[in-house]
Amino acid sequence: MFKNMRIVVICVLAVISLASCSDYQKALKSEDIKFKYEQAEKQYNKGKYAKANRIFEQILPRYAGKPQGERVVYLYADAAYKDKDYYLSAYQFERFTASYPKSEKAEEAAFLSAKSTYFLSPRYSIDQTETYEGINKLQTFINRYPDSEYMEEANKMIQELTAKLEKKDLEIAKQYSKTRHYKSCIKAIDNFLLEYPGSVYREDALYVKLDAIYKLAINSYEYLVKDRLAETKEAYNTLIKSYPETKYSDEVKDIIDDVTKELEKRS
Repeated sequence: MFKNMRIVVICVLAVISLASCSDYQKALKSEDIKFKYEQAEKQYNKGKYAKANRIFEQILPRYAGKPQGERVVYLYADAAYKDKDYYLSAYQFERFTASYPKSEKAEEAAFLSAKSTYFLSPRYSIDQTETYEGINKLQTFINRYPDSEYMEEANKMIQELTAKLEKKDLEIAKQYSKTRHYKSCIKAIDNFLLEYPGSVYREDALYVKLDAIYKLAINSYEYLVKDRLAETKEAYNTLIKSYPETKYSDEVKDIIDDVTKELEKRS
């Protein structure tokens, strides 16, 4: 008996599923805008966001300037966002805020447009165009909605994106040092410290600079060594003053011991 009931339930679900698919296919081919809209919203409510947007993009132009247009544009953007199509959602949410600036959804749309761009930011080692765009859009959102409920999240995302830019710049400086371009490394770190004075990578940057100055000193012509060793000592003092318990304590000790020894030779 239970086996027969199970078969019946499976058959019923199959029929419902086929009917649903049939309605979706009909909606794609239909000229009935109301029917298409109903099916698009039905797919959206079921979490079938890609399917919903295939229909929404067909009817979007037909609802332009109509009262329902606001809802259609918003659902189209939101479906793209929930489907993780962030290029589309970033554009469509921005379009929504431009078209409906007085909408009760305008603030949320502006935030989700910026957040979509945040998600487009790639790993730090490649081009960071989307990262800069994400920071700009998030900052614009913060300036426009200073009392927003999304403020804390927006600030956190800016910090994460900024840290990614910091990481990229720090790695470039490290690469200069690895290729023995110590002067370029030192200059890059100086620029880094000016641009990101409160960076989470400040300790790393100070160590990279110390290491580069030290390597430049010991690889210099003899008449330049003493002055550059003195500069190394200054870089050491700067690092230790800011980070007395630096995580680079072993490396720093080796450097300063050698610097002290070499300066004593030349005193």
